[in-house]
Amino acid sequence: MKMDLGEFVIRFGQDFEEEDVTTFTHETNFKDLDEWDSMLSLSIIGMVYNVFNVKISGRDLHDVDTIGQLYELVLSRK
Repeated sequence: MKMDLGEFVIRFGQDFEEEDVTTFTHETNFKDLDEWDSMLSLSIIGMVYNVFNVKISGRDLHDVDTIGQLYELVLSRK
């Protein structure tokens, strides 16, 4: 599935329950969010696989800081 950055940001934020997803941008450092934890990281790994058919690891998430960096990583593996 081809998705632009704006759609990726929205999909990324859908699993957050406490954060206001409308404030997320490609520059959002998701690791700074109070709600970010290992369960959310697994959810994001699943979303990337289900939507893009791209496998990423916990290490991949560790190596990026922003939603935009994650998006670029996913695109580079398509």
